[in-house]
Parts: sequence; C-alpha cells; structure tokens
Amino acid sequence: MPAHSSPAAARIPRSGAALLVLAGLLWGTGGLAGSLLASRAGLQPVAVAAYRLLVGGALITAYAAAAGRLTTAPRTRAAAARVAASGLLLAVFQAAYFAAVEATSVGLATLTTMVAVPVLVTAGSAALDRRLPTRRAAGSVVIAVGGLVLLLGSPVGAGTNRATGAGLALIAALGFAVLTLDRRAPLPGLDRSAATGLGFLVGGLLLLPIGLVTGMELPPRVDAVGALVFLGLVPTAVAYTSYFAGLHRAGAAAGVVAVLLEPLTATLLAGLLGHESMGGAQILGAFLLLVSIGIQQAPARATSAS
Repeated sequence: MPAHSSPAAARIPRSGAALLVLAGLLWGTGGLAGSLLASRAGLQPVAVAAYRLLVGGALITAYAAAAGRLTTAPRTRAAAARVAASGLLLAVFQAAYFAAVEATSVGLATLTTMVAVPVLVTAGSAALDRRLPTRRAAGSVVIAVGGLVLLLGSPVGAGTNRATGAGLALIAALGFAVLTLDRRAPLPGLDRSAATGLGFLVGGLLLLPIGLVTGMELPPRVDAVGALVFLGLVPTAVAYTSYFAGLHRAGAAAGVVAVLLEPLTATLLAGLLGHESMGGAQILGAFLLLVSIGIQQAPARATSAS
C-alpha cells in the first residue's frame, strides 16, 4: 500500500522530521552553553567536553534504565565494541569541537564542523559501498569545498587562530561522520537510547583524566551549575535522543535537517547574544554550503514523496 494512502503512515515521517528539527535547534545552543560554562567556571575545552558527555550520558542512561531498556541490552562482544567505538568517537568529536570554539568562535566552529559532516559521510558511504557517488552528489561536494574555502579564507576578527580552529573543527566533523557511518547498520538487540547513553559515558570517562589535569572544579554558583545542567540536558540528552528517534522514523537521509539547522541556530544566537559577525565572503561560503546540502538531499526528498 502506498505511504500516502495511510494517514498513520504519513504521520510517521512528519513526526520524525519534527524530532530532527528539534534536535538541530537544540544542538545550535550547545556551543554557546559550552562557552558560558567555560567562562563561568574557568574550564578548558576538554573539561567542558567531559562534563557534557558525562552529564548527558548519565541523563540518557537514566532514561533508558527507567524505560527498562538497559536490562534487554545484549551482553556480547559486538555490543561492547559498538559502545566503546561510539565513546571514543564522541570524545574526539566533543573535545575537538570545543577546542575549535575557543580558537575561533561559536558560529564559525559550529558551521565548519556541521556542514563538513555531509561531505565526509558522502565520501565515506561511497568508499564503504564501493561505488562512485552520483553526479549530483559529486557536484554538491565540489560546491561544498568552494564554500569551505570562502568560509575559512576570510578573517573573523583580530586575535583568532583560524588555522588551528579550522583544523580542530574538521577533526570534530570527521569524528561525527565516522560515528554516523558506524551507526548505519543497527546492532540487533541493542537499544538505541541505551547505546547512546552508554557511549556518552564511555566518551566522558575517556576525557576525564585530561579534564582533571586541566582542572574540573565547578564553582557552587547558579550561573556555572545552570550552564552545566543546560549543556548536559538540552543540546545533549534531549537533542541526541530526538535525533536518533527522528532518524528511526524519517530515515537516515532526513538527518541533514538537524545538521543544517544547528549551524544556522548557532550563528544566529552568536550574532544576537555574542555580537559576532560574518563577512561577505563567509556569508557566500555559508550559502554555497547550504546549497550543497540541499542538492545532495534533493533525490531523497523526491523519492520519499513519490
């Protein structure tokens, strides 16, 4: 039966898209929340990343436990390997991202990281599937490269270390892209929220030793504790839970909605609250990157609508 002939079936993609929109909007607040926590508590990027993974992982794992999803998780080597790999990739992603924010700015670090993810996922998928991408996909990658050159080629302001920040942001994008590719095939019996929560905890524990060396003392003040709770709950626990639930309902190709909305939200918030601005070349570069993502996703939208 065609999907459009069943109202119930039609509601599933729409609800999935709504969850992805929610995830993207909430993700966009993560950079500012992390910067606020770092400034209020005097924390280094690795410490902020460790706090985010540990608090977010604890919240997601608690949710999975309350729903009875931890007891059904398989105790196998494959499940342990999946959780360990997720933790390592999350640790790399978060540490590199917050270091990029410190080196450049919230808007630029977020935009560079998240718009590079679809390009890396496209290249990785082509390599894993052992087939060349379509002309449309290849064209979108070319446009994205041009956009990145424009975005990274013009200065943001005095005192920013653009080369270091760009490299860290691309490392963060690579970590997230590899995590996405690793999750392409679900592991039978391993609940999505349980795997996510445990993966976050593993990632946080991996970063904990470095975080403790750099200092993780949290001042008992409302602003510092509030920033930590917000970072762990909103752009981490709720956002990632919504993201994976949205992917399950709307399909993996629809995940670009969240990836696209995060840099837009972060850049808008940075402009409104952080007084950051983008030059003409950067705006053109950002536009080209958004065009690239739109071109890459056009076939998927057309197919799902038929």
